Amino acid sequence: QEIQEFVESKQYGEAQEAIRELLERSNLTPYEIAQIHNLTGYSWYLQENFPEAIRAYQRVLAQPELPEALQQSTLKTVAQLYFTVEEYRRALETVQQLMAVVAEPSADVYMLLGQAHFQLQDYPQALGPIKTAIDMYKEQGRTPRENWLLLLRVCYYEMGDFQSMIGVLKELVTFYPKDTYILTLAGVYSELGDTKKQLALVEVLYEKGVLTNPTHIVNLANLYLLHEIPYKAATILEAEMAGERVESDVRNLRLLSQAWYTAREDDKAIPPLRRAAELSEDGELYIRLAQSHINLEQWTEAAEACQEGLRIGGLKREDQAQIMRGMALFNLKQLRAARRAFQAALQDNRSRRTAQQWIAYVDSELRRAELMDQDLPEMQPRQIDEILQANGDMPGG
Repeated sequence: QEIQEFVESKQYGEAQEAIRELLERSNLTPYEIAQIHNLTGYSWYLQENFPEAIRAYQRVLAQPELPEALQQSTLKTVAQLYFTVEEYRRALETVQQLMAVVAEPSADVYMLLGQAHFQLQDYPQALGPIKTAIDMYKEQGRTPRENWLLLLRVCYYEMGDFQSMIGVLKELVTFYPKDTYILTLAGVYSELGDTKKQLALVEVLYEKGVLTNPTHIVNLANLYLLHEIPYKAATILEAEMAGERVESDVRNLRLLSQAWYTAREDDKAIPPLRRAAELSEDGELYIRLAQSHINLEQWTEAAEACQEGLRIGGLKREDQAQIMRGMALFNLKQLRAARRAFQAALQDNRSRRTAQQWIAYVDSELRRAELMDQDLPEMQPRQIDEILQANGDMPGG
């Protein structure tokens, strides 16, 4: 009783002295010695001297004819202390000793066994006892502990079993509703290639206003594009970039432009694409910008963008850029400049046929222009026929 009072009042020195005096007695029973060591272990535990606490509890277990309840509780305590000092192999051995002397192990004991295997990175061995502990709670009508479900989720993740992760995450969302679990579930659907369900979950989080990470917002925009909902992708990106939550860098500006372009909003696609091109000095971006201007029949801007892209260089298809430039110049009535652009495209076999068609058409337009410059009364019938023949069909872009 005196030792107990010393421990509870944190007079640990006095408690240890009293314990030493008590152990010097020769008439103590094994049970009494066990209880003294048990109290010693508790004293060391309160002082956070866990190695000494373990040694004291091991002396408890060394006593003969130990009551079953004391043996089991001490083994459980020792196992937990081994976890505390990160000696997981010894923790596993101690839990296995406990399992051997308990007729019907509790869910907590199964969980200790699972945790020991988990800490030793033996995830397949950890899986069984962890699932058993969770199932026991469910059978008792109790809600499985959150950290148990999280441990099970990590086991499945480490084993690459994403399908089983879905069930665990759904339970976490049900029992412990947190947005982070919904986001993790969306990520698992992504791993399984089910981007439709991924989009549904991420969209809900965005609409709730809890999707604030810029990377997650950009991923949502990409999902909208993937599922052919470009208008939503564009409006989200535009709003988030205006609010400065998503950075207006080259990558995101390109994505915004792509979203507007895919949504057939060429006029809205142009400003972010121009900014991206100016920031990156990427010739390809200028060619994409030229295409948007062509779609809107903005020939001057298209010709300028093509020229800038060609100046910067590094284009995958310079021949196509020359064709586009030629088309823009042709529509600006700059026929000779257009012809030079088409002539440059001839150098690539992939555009040779298209370039030849355009050159033929430009030449016919040049001939027609020359004939039209002549005074009409002086024209001969043959020249009138040439005008009619020169006015052919424009090649396809």
